Amino acid sequence: MVNIVGWGHTKFGKLTDMSLEDLIVSAGREAIQDAGLGAEVIDGIWVGHFNAGLVADGFPSSLAMSIDPALRFKPSTRLENACASGSAAVFAARQAILSGECKAALVIGVEKMTHLPTPEVASALGHAAYQKEEAGLSFPGVFAQFAQAYFQEYGDHTHALAKIAAKNHGNSVNNPLAQLQKPMEESFCAEVSDRNPIIAAPLKKTDCSLVSDGAAALVLVADDLVGDAQKAVRMRSVAQVNDVMPMSQRNVLAFEGPRRAMKQAYDKAGITVNDLDVAEVHDCFTIAELLIYEAMGLADHGHGADVLEGGMVHAGGKLPVNLSGGLKAKGHPVGATGVSMHTLIARQVIGQADAMQHPGAELGLVFNMGGSGVANYASVLEGLKV
Repeated sequence: MVNIVGWGHTKFGKLTDMSLEDLIVSAGREAIQDAGLGAEVIDGIWVGHFNAGLVADGFPSSLAMSIDPALRFKPSTRLENACASGSAAVFAARQAILSGECKAALVIGVEKMTHLPTPEVASALGHAAYQKEEAGLSFPGVFAQFAQAYFQEYGDHTHALAKIAAKNHGNSVNNPLAQLQKPMEESFCAEVSDRNPIIAAPLKKTDCSLVSDGAAALVLVADDLVGDAQKAVRMRSVAQVNDVMPMSQRNVLAFEGPRRAMKQAYDKAGITVNDLDVAEVHDCFTIAELLIYEAMGLADHGHGADVLEGGMVHAGGKLPVNLSGGLKAKGHPVGATGVSMHTLIARQVIGQADAMQHPGAELGLVFNMGGSGVANYASVLEGLKV
């Protein structure tokens, strides 16, 4: 098995005074210190970073050497898989440990986005779409197509999307690392207004995740190093499923890639969705979270809103989703997102999530995706006693 024994996490937001290197160093140094093992123990470094022209530092892997002199000459590699680049780095580091190539790995996810005008950010992120058919379509435009298809098939779900936005903003108040620690009323999220304009019909501003700077980091170790750490979270299972890129070749409402990834993670862990205590999922847009409820197995097709109405996925519910505020309110520095999700679930299942803590959480799900349900990563994390 592979275990998470340390983590670091910058605040997400408009971090004008921090460069890409500063973000990498801050999160990575915190993770190593938190693990209590020393940088000399680290055998390799994996950096999740999307970039796509967002910053001039398009070769960030060796910037991690600035964390500690003991990291000089360690192998370091950048991983990219669109908005799942962070999970790609986590999975690659895990595989290196399982293969016996290393005993301890440092994983860093990072992105610097807010220095660019929003149209330029949207254009860069749009490179993750299928260029032969979807070039020039922004990701709000991509997920607007999901929402349009959902509304056409199952009726207008504007209020369900507003409930998701309000839920996640309410959760963000308890997360000091969140970009937007601000509650929002469901009624405000449901209505089009000057402050909540349509971005890509039917999606409004409150349906879209944030443009963010930030970094998160993890230290992963093999079982025989767990005893040297102060705490440990077991990566009980992982699954990666990639689907074809063109939306024209997929039934978008089936969300088959995400569904398969999570089902494989459950099966490998020997659990069902009913065994989970908490989840962090990829709510890049509110319609994505609604579809993820169904892909998780919480509801049948077209009935994702039922788990909102019943309170299951809210704070205090049976399976709260995105207690951090999610991408919607915590922020979405794309290369950092997957690492951040693993960090936050690790904190939950070991009882160290502070005001975000779900009482008694022991088993948690991470679901991170790149593109429109194309690169799909699911992890089941379990708290251990050291």
